Amino acid sequence: MSDARRHAPATQRNRDAILAVLRRTLPSAGLVLEVASGSGEHALHFAGALPGLAFLPSDPDPDALASIAAWTAGSPNVLPPVQLDVTGDWPVAAANAILCINMIHIAPWAATIGLLAGAARILPAGAPLYLYGPYRRNGAHTAPSNEAFDRSLRDRDPAWGVRDIEAVSGLAAADFTGPEITEMPANNLSLVFRRR
Repeated sequence: MSDARRHAPATQRNRDAILAVLRRTLPSAGLVLEVASGSGEHALHFAGALPGLAFLPSDPDPDALASIAAWTAGSPNVLPPVQLDVTGDWPVAAANAILCINMIHIAPWAATIGLLAGAARILPAGAPLYLYGPYRRNGAHTAPSNEAFDRSLRDRDPAWGVRDIEAVSGLAAADFTGPEITEMPANNLSLVFRRR
């Protein structure tokens, strides 16, 4: 039988730095929806470190869902993954927090719009929306490596690309406060928004 687990090398490098931010951001109990879970490795790691929370991974891609299910099988606080396209109907009515790691730049802008609209619908007041990835600040890249990465993304799909923090924050402003910004390894940022 083939192994459905995918491997995302960046997960090994960034998971503990992200976890450090999540420890001070997430509630002590409740449901955490992870949007665009990819391989499932983050969900497994965070759930093991934060046993008081229930994690619900999601992804639009059936192969990713198979990988998530394979990675998280037997984890007591990871629910079976759900198929979720942020631009469509969400199969989740409520959550206590939302995580979205490395999606916004590898998706069209419509996905950011859908993510923020969906998060505003299902999060209660004060609940966090955690975003992680590379961002531009004041219209400028934060490192030459991010500029090169942005070019490579746009070469793959002109609708993709490293986003401006100001554009994301402006879109979120009607429904969220923040963001609280934390500098992360490899020229990435953690952004924490909270539902108004």
